[in-house]
Amino acid sequence: MKIQILAALLLLPAAPSFAQEQEAVQPALQPAPKETLASDAKAAAYEMGEIITAADGALGTASESAAKVIEKVFADLGKPNAYIVGREGGGALIVGLRYGKGVLHSKVEGERTVHWTGPSIGPDFGGDASRSFVLVYNLNDTEELFRRYPAVEGKAYLIGGVSANYHQRDNVVLVPIRLGAGWRLGANVGYLKYSREGRIIPF
Repeated sequence: MKIQILAALLLLPAAPSFAQEQEAVQPALQPAPKETLASDAKAAAYEMGEIITAADGALGTASESAAKVIEKVFADLGKPNAYIVGREGGGALIVGLRYGKGVLHSKVEGERTVHWTGPSIGPDFGGDASRSFVLVYNLNDTEELFRRYPAVEGKAYLIGGVSANYHQRDNVVLVPIRLGAGWRLGANVGYLKYSREGRIIPF
């Protein structure tokens, strides 16, 4: 009798182990892959209307001139995925210094306070205080902002007292648009360095 029972048990199909069951259902429980930071940032780009509205609030007057400058930048680079609203001041006697502070706006990462400094050299004299509105391109992670950005030669606009020039580091491009600083376009040879905290030494 015992031999018959043992033979019957041996003929039964083996039941899957608990580990095997877990393996079988595990793939169905895995979430779909998340979008990369780059695709998120690209999808959250700002339309021209949004940027012009923000620039109107940042620059106050000369909104028509600012809109024309923004249109030219959009024609060159397309839609930005972040922008900075702030103020800056500086002075120069051949060698110039610039200090600024503002708020970075991003649809993905929200708002964040940023500071910037920058030396320059060129036919530049006097001092100024201006409102600043910076278009930011290809910024996939806010931490990528905090670096030094050299000026891009040959990329500058001046319309009705509103000026803009280009700064680039790797794929990230910054376009500071300034009201009341157009006469300082001769000082574009230099760089801007963005930081989390304010700095006295601009280098």
